[in-house]
Amino acid sequence: MERKDIKLLLSSLGQRKLLSTTLVLFTLAIGIVIGTVISGGVDAARKSKAASDAKLLEIPEAIPLENDFSKIAKQVRPSVVNIQVELRERQRSESRARPDENNPEDFFRRFFGMPDGPFGGRQMPPERRRRPGEGSGVIVDENGYIITNNHVVEDAHRIRVRLFNGKQKRYDAKLIGTDAETDLAVIKIDVGDKLPVAKIGNSDAIDVGDWAIAVGSPFGFRETVTVGIISAKSREVGGASRPFQKFLQTDAAINPGNSGGPLLNIRGEIIGINTAIVSRTGGYEGLGFSLPSNIAVEVYNQIVQHGKVARGSIGISFQSNQPLELLRPYGAKDGGVLVGEVIADGPSEDAGMQQEDVIVEIDGKPVTNGDQLIDVVAATPVGSTVPIVVVRDGERKTLDVKIADRSELFPQNARLTPRESDEEKEETEVIFGFSVSNLSAAERQQLGYEESDGVLVTEVEQGSFAEEIGLSPNDVVVAINRRPIKRVADIEGAQEGLKAGDDVAVKVMRRIVGSNGQMGWTPQYLAGVLPAESGTF
Repeated sequence: MERKDIKLLLSSLGQRKLLSTTLVLFTLAIGIVIGTVISGGVDAARKSKAASDAKLLEIPEAIPLENDFSKIAKQVRPSVVNIQVELRERQRSESRARPDENNPEDFFRRFFGMPDGPFGGRQMPPERRRRPGEGSGVIVDENGYIITNNHVVEDAHRIRVRLFNGKQKRYDAKLIGTDAETDLAVIKIDVGDKLPVAKIGNSDAIDVGDWAIAVGSPFGFRETVTVGIISAKSREVGGASRPFQKFLQTDAAINPGNSGGPLLNIRGEIIGINTAIVSRTGGYEGLGFSLPSNIAVEVYNQIVQHGKVARGSIGISFQSNQPLELLRPYGAKDGGVLVGEVIADGPSEDAGMQQEDVIVEIDGKPVTNGDQLIDVVAATPVGSTVPIVVVRDGERKTLDVKIADRSELFPQNARLTPRESDEEKEETEVIFGFSVSNLSAAERQQLGYEESDGVLVTEVEQGSFAEEIGLSPNDVVVAINRRPIKRVADIEGAQEGLKAGDDVAVKVMRRIVGSNGQMGWTPQYLAGVLPAESGTF
């Protein structure tokens, strides 16, 4: 192709490209104009329709529609607190069977903190780790005393309380005392001002079908109010190991985090402390349980007065729900309590009571069932002697039985109680990095430790001074720097004044296998220089 023909071809192609570009631009321009006309027409149509028959909405004046429930919520919510804890969690042994997630009883045990087995002595405590926890509580004294659940604060390294005042401030709380058998605890905060309190009601006045209002922090959602009714009374959940728990059952929504919060009547009075749920899913399924306020008040009063709850016991066990058909062959025609077991060296054995005796009267009061017997004995002062009438081989016999402390006779039921008097069980965490508790007479017998001095090491923190010098759980500390240790108060006093660089010598009794192959207690002497960072708080 010649050069001239090439130029003509390129010129023709350029003209075609220009024409094509011009057509595209022209088409786009027409589309924009058409779109604008159509859009404008639609907007015009909309504006015309809105202006013709639509009325603008108006927000009415804010007039409160108060009812009894909203009034109660306003009245009580300021006295309900959110409790946040840092827990020292016991890790379960790998050999222990995992709970069945679909079994409501297993869930109840986890939610409620029921013991896993009978008392078998102090074993080597499992390793612990810290994790956060949360629950609820209710202020019952303007000086800052709060009722909550034992399982909310159990094993707590730190307890903090958040008030219903719109502020984010959290107050450190002091544990006053707990009662494992009713799963109640009392804590206290100091805020410098008087606090709003919830009014106590009489739970005996409650009937099935009455309104019930629950307030708390389910799943961390603070100041939540739910409403239902009382669906049952005197519910036993957990079996004979919990004889002091006769729950109010409610269908007011209770979820994890509600624990320790109040259940209220229609007057806004506390009629129960929300304690547990039974659930296959871990959440609300219409079965919530609250400890009646009358029981809670009795427990609270003992804790604030004595730091613990003391209940009487006569040292027997018996089967619940004993029908007359069972009792009549033993000579008790009008009811009673058939003794199933007499605790060795207990007050009933000392008084001459025998297995298969039928208790029909105590301190002049007829006994027709186990609940009556428990109520009377538990309320009788420890140390007092009462006449108990039993039927044996068809004959009535009167035995003088001295009331003992239930927590000593049945330590497995009260082992979770962290604070007791100096003469009884008490636990503390000391600056050396280990925790100790007093040894009860029953525990000394269980361990085979016959000496009267010493406190039991319950936990040794990893990386602590105590671990460094070789202290172990189940050691019994009998002296620190030659200062005798007889109770927890002594070990607290021994650590006062010690500082980094001081020598610390600890004498312990340790249970080891002797040369004769028998287990026995042998003195061990441990020592070290207290480092600068020895605290575990």
